[in-house]
Amino acid sequence: MIHLFLFIAGLVCLVVGANLLVRGASKLALSFGISPLVVGLTIVAFGTSAPEVAVSVVSVLEGKTDMAIGNVVGSNIFNVLFILGLSALIVPLVVHRQLIRQEVPIMFGVSLLMALMSMDGRLNLAESLALVTLMVLYTGFLVVQSRRETAADKAAAQSATQGIDEFEAELQASPAGAWDAKLPAQLALIVVGLALLVLGSDWLVGAAVVFAKALGVSDVVIALTIVAAGTSMPEVATSIAAALKGERDIAVGNVVGSNIFNILGCLGLSGLVAGGAGLVVAPSLLAFDIWVMLAVALACLPMFITGGEIARWEGGVFVGYYGAYVAYLILAAQQHDALGAFSNVMLSFVVPLTVITLVVSVVRRRA
Repeated sequence: MIHLFLFIAGLVCLVVGANLLVRGASKLALSFGISPLVVGLTIVAFGTSAPEVAVSVVSVLEGKTDMAIGNVVGSNIFNVLFILGLSALIVPLVVHRQLIRQEVPIMFGVSLLMALMSMDGRLNLAESLALVTLMVLYTGFLVVQSRRETAADKAAAQSATQGIDEFEAELQASPAGAWDAKLPAQLALIVVGLALLVLGSDWLVGAAVVFAKALGVSDVVIALTIVAAGTSMPEVATSIAAALKGERDIAVGNVVGSNIFNILGCLGLSGLVAGGAGLVVAPSLLAFDIWVMLAVALACLPMFITGGEIARWEGGVFVGYYGAYVAYLILAAQQHDALGAFSNVMLSFVVPLTVITLVVSVVRRRA
């Protein structure tokens, strides 16, 4: 019960800490004249991924490098299949042209890069440095791209950042907004947010290890499921709230941006913290889960490019596949007798039927 309490308290600290960090950093960036578009694509997206960074770095410091990688892989799978799927069930998600043209291919590209880097069973220091460098270059590219936008592009982009603008207006209209409009308050929000992230991640990782031992499963399985879903709570809240408000670009952009940062920033920083030892990739991740993450990213490409939206039935397919993925992990961890039959049904019937349905949908959209 104590560890269950620590796990829940850790999740609360992660969510609250990420929210405070996003608020403080957004206000600080805007006070320095950075555009809302860049704030949305960088600070807000990075802020919602802060729990993944905190948990992965703490895992590395505690010698649980397999949990660090499992957390990132599991979070990326959860973000696309569950969060996008659930958001699409609420309202069909229209995908912004810039996401189709730029961010979604980048998400697939960095997922493929991670898979290739992991082939030797280890993410070394040089590869981690390369990921962090790509993150810096990508962020810089977004800033330069924002400055070069035409007036028409800025007007179109404004609709994609409407939720951020409303958020800023609410801050200014509230007593808290008037308080954190000053520099010391902005810095205080950032410091408190970071402190809560560190504390929450320490509690979460410690409790997750205890759960893994009690349930007889590996740290990797816990990281892929419970920890991954827990650290993705900011993305869940942001995307579902955006879908309910009709801000469908934000619901999609938040997930895509977070997935990019999870690989470039979270894994890269964790690898730098690990130093020369690097991050060891668990054989189970290399044999199955990393390729599921890559397949999920690949599945977004035809859906987004041809139709520019995620329909409700496609959202239902995504949620269903996430349920099947978790069921497979549990059955495999327990070496259950039903694992063979479950795998055969998925490979022989469900997956081919889904592929055929997606192909037919793509053909109809093009027609």
